[in-house]
Amino acid sequence: MSVAVERLGAEDIGAEPGARATLVQISSAFCQPCRATRRILEEVAAMVEGVTHVEIDAESHLDLVRRLEIRGTPTVFVLDASGRIVRRAQGQPRKADVIAALGRAVL
Repeated sequence: MSVAVERLGAEDIGAEPGARATLVQISSAFCQPCRATRRILEEVAAMVEGVTHVEIDAESHLDLVRRLEIRGTPTVFVLDASGRIVRRAQGQPRKADVIAALGRAVL
């Protein structure tokens, strides 16, 4: 799958991105793995200075969901300081995988 979007800015995610990196989570209201993903991403963001977690409701942002070709929730994007998408994953991530992906974003 090729996503034409390479960068996401504040206007796309509806929040100020982190100074070093941003963890963007696309979620839906009744998604149980989304709740667990939120906890993991919040924990990782709290561990690393300059990293922000932003959760976006898929149903309220259908244009963005279509642009990013989201096929399921949760979908997580790791953005570097410039908003470039460094990593994309679907499903509940493991904390270690998020930390590793974040390491690539903050280099």
